[in-house]
Amino acid sequence: MSKATLNRTVRRSALTVALGLCFASGMASAQSNAAGSIFGTTGEPGATVEIRNVDTGLTRRIPTDSAGRYNASALPTGRYDVSIQREGRVLATQPDVEVTLGGGRDVSFSSDGGSSAGGAVELDRVQVTGTAMTLIDVSSTDTRTTFTSQQLEKLPVGRSIESVALLAPGVVQADSRYPNAASFGGSSASENAFYINGYAVTNPLTNLGSSTLPFDGISQMQVITGGYGAEFGRATGGVVNIVTKRGGNEWEFGGQLTYRPNSLRADSRDIYYPFNGTPNDGLIQQKRSVHEVDSYSYGASVSGPLIKDRLFLYASAEVEQQDQTTVAARPGGSTNGFRQYYYDIPRWMAKLDWNITDDHIVELTAISDVTKNTVDYFPYSYAAGSNDTSRGFEKTGGYTYRDGGELYIGKYTGYLTDNLTLTAVYGEQNQDHIADPFGYDPSIVYVTDSRPVGNPVQRGTYAQLDFPDAFDETKGGRLDLEWRVGDHALRVGYDRQDSTSRAGEVTSGPGYRWIYDRCAPGVGAIPGGGGAVCPGGNGDYVSQYKYANGGTFSVEQSAYYLEDRWQINDQWLLSLGLRNEGFQNFNADGVVYAEQKNQWAPRLGATWDVFGDSSLKVFANAGRYHLAMPNNVALRGAAGSLYTQEYFSFTGIDPTTGEPLGLTALGDGPFSANREYGQAPDPQSVTAKDLKSHYQDEFVLGFEKRLTDTLNIGARYVHRDLKAAIDDMCDYRPAYNWAIGQGMSEDMADQLGNELANCRLFNPGQSNTFMLDDGTGKLVEVALSADQLGFPKLKRMYQGIDMFVERPFDGKWYGRLDYTLSRNYGNAEGQLKSDIGQGDVSQTQDWDHPELMDYSNGYLPNDRRHYVKGYGFYQFSPEWRVSATATFASGRPKNCMGYYPQTPENDDFNENYAYAGPYYFYCNGEPTPRGSQGRLPWTNKVDLGVTYAPNFAGNALEFSVDVFNVFDEQVPQNRIEYGELGGPGGPYTHAGRVISYSNPRTVRFAVRYSF
Repeated sequence: MSKATLNRTVRRSALTVALGLCFASGMASAQSNAAGSIFGTTGEPGATVEIRNVDTGLTRRIPTDSAGRYNASALPTGRYDVSIQREGRVLATQPDVEVTLGGGRDVSFSSDGGSSAGGAVELDRVQVTGTAMTLIDVSSTDTRTTFTSQQLEKLPVGRSIESVALLAPGVVQADSRYPNAASFGGSSASENAFYINGYAVTNPLTNLGSSTLPFDGISQMQVITGGYGAEFGRATGGVVNIVTKRGGNEWEFGGQLTYRPNSLRADSRDIYYPFNGTPNDGLIQQKRSVHEVDSYSYGASVSGPLIKDRLFLYASAEVEQQDQTTVAARPGGSTNGFRQYYYDIPRWMAKLDWNITDDHIVELTAISDVTKNTVDYFPYSYAAGSNDTSRGFEKTGGYTYRDGGELYIGKYTGYLTDNLTLTAVYGEQNQDHIADPFGYDPSIVYVTDSRPVGNPVQRGTYAQLDFPDAFDETKGGRLDLEWRVGDHALRVGYDRQDSTSRAGEVTSGPGYRWIYDRCAPGVGAIPGGGGAVCPGGNGDYVSQYKYANGGTFSVEQSAYYLEDRWQINDQWLLSLGLRNEGFQNFNADGVVYAEQKNQWAPRLGATWDVFGDSSLKVFANAGRYHLAMPNNVALRGAAGSLYTQEYFSFTGIDPTTGEPLGLTALGDGPFSANREYGQAPDPQSVTAKDLKSHYQDEFVLGFEKRLTDTLNIGARYVHRDLKAAIDDMCDYRPAYNWAIGQGMSEDMADQLGNELANCRLFNPGQSNTFMLDDGTGKLVEVALSADQLGFPKLKRMYQGIDMFVERPFDGKWYGRLDYTLSRNYGNAEGQLKSDIGQGDVSQTQDWDHPELMDYSNGYLPNDRRHYVKGYGFYQFSPEWRVSATATFASGRPKNCMGYYPQTPENDDFNENYAYAGPYYFYCNGEPTPRGSQGRLPWTNKVDLGVTYAPNFAGNALEFSVDVFNVFDEQVPQNRIEYGELGGPGGPYTHAGRVISYSNPRTVRFAVRYSF
């Protein structure tokens, strides 16, 4: 083949080249996470393999090499016809080869005949040996599950990214206090990465969740649970990668309507107080059975050629609307306890694919993801001592919210030479977060009452207010250059993403609020009151609470990488990669407060095509993965923060305002447990010097086997070890003891101790060096060993065995069954603390002082020992189809957390350093190690669907009914882990109380039409 002909062949593939190509010569060649490949062998050089996209007409003609092999990489996802030709004559064809996201398909040919006199095989009796049913991808070394739009349309699954991701092995639902979030391979829910068309859309403020798009705009969604290559990073959990639909050479139109009526929704289970020897025993704590949800969505799409074979359009829009009512829990919320929510969620996307010339390709994507929500507050109260409730109908408050914005992605692909390809991607995203309180009066002081009294005091509607101009924005891009040399595909690339967030909150009204409370009998000091004493009499006191912090913060993440994918021979593929990452976190003044440079991340992967026919693959990979801290860390750790309480006794309460009368101070003034008095810390003192990033090592070994043309099986073992994390510590003692050991004065030791107690970011379980203010503005370097800090070594280890059986779709039915046996063990979940639903990413309570880590080693919150998942569909006829999904998961470990033991040896700690609350792994003064209190029950969920596509409409019109949680199994998802109140052994009303149950049975009706 001439160079000009080869140029044309390669250039024709450029219509949808993926972000960052990754292909090697020879038989197997894996793609990046936005395209696929077809490869194979013909047994004879000099033949031509033609690969034609069924929908767009995109055609590539690939010459076979000296061994008769061919490889078509950078193929847009979709359906292809593959044929082998010689001298213009078609010898064999394999139709409808599905190319999936990031995957490779083996389509090989062989001859039945003999050889010519020259030894060449005569190709007039060629047959296909790699078939459309071959789903063993010998070109990939990672672990992924790919869902196509056709599957998503047929399965009874929620119309959300999270709902689909939860079908993948090793993925479990996160704590319900992190909405729409999942845990991948034992990691916390903030350790995942999300991509749309190659651009990262992970939440830049918290790393929890992501932006989304119209659900019907998803072409393919890939869930990677381990082993991805050097071109990607910034995740120690999993990666969710989405490519959108695109236009083709035929105009197509579609529309859909879904409806989930409240009338067919089962009642949610009420939450009851457990029997703990208190007056509330057995009473309803939250009457969830009166909750209502009524929702529907409608949308439309259009796609087609603006210029045939040159310029294509795809556009999609949907609107989801939902009416919802909820009630607050007992005892609070009497003035705003009944809430009505009105959601209006318009989403749209548009994509242009422009083949400017054969050498220069441009793709433009625009997506809007906005949630508009109005919530109205009404009075709702529970009768004392009974389950009777009452509701008022006069509106007492509410909010109007607007969250979200637009995402724009541009991509260029250039074929510089036959063997040199350049891709460039750039994207921007802007999201506003507006919260407008209804009827807010800044003169009203917010008042609450935590005393066990019949008529607790409650004034005001808004305790805290978010910044009215909060926003998130990201900007980023990447360059990838690929050079193909013999059996090697060398890739080098650079990527960067900058994110900025403005966030914060202030106390409503004049900047403070009042909180009434009562000391337990016999307690001399107010718990956590900084020395404030309990008053006499019934022990009633009031605290003046002030809280304000926030600003505009940013994170810059950059990396470069080098990777070689070496096709050693027809059966062995070796991937060698090295990635170097750097993270910079900036405070509200634009000054760096945390930085990690030269974070080297090796990646090694290998696949063995055992029989050389893609029927059995053995694979392994090992790698290191880093994760940056999101902007939320600066919000609490690097911004000026005011967080104080001042304690008083009182003689009366104003009946109109609820404010206390006759105040007498019980302490020395405002007190902050974390010493947050409004001062902004020196950026150099916020973190330990040479702070290591959060990173994890991972090892995977597995196999996949095609038993028959209609049955595949496989298994993998995964080992994940969290090597370092970032959290904050707030302990006075290490710096104080260090200073005394250095011969410093008591005053200086006290100053340095107080500085460290202001909560500084560090690497738990390791030696750390802090820069602490000596009181004059001068920073003192305080080097503390792991022993001096007193913390145990960080540990989070996940081990899992995933096994699957899959029946590929044969035109009649499809099914897949996964079973995961896993163990998630250690003393830290990661960036979050699901035990108490703490949302301060990388600033959990765990490592604030060493005593919190006593007996913390055990089964972690995301440990689900057994997990069974199944999904599939059966096409009875062109008119009728049934489908199902099912998940069965063993329960979450349970804890009993209480007060630190009250012994003479612990007096100093309990009086001066301990948090005044049940935050330790002790109950009734006895150790209760993490995960030692049994487990919650199994969560079992079966979803069923039926679809009717009448013949009179050409099967283009579909009516479907999906029933979710058919058997209405509502089981506890999490519970109150605190076991005590007021001190060791003190009964806690909520001890063991359920926080949330799994969702009740719901029914979804849908109508879909496409033409």
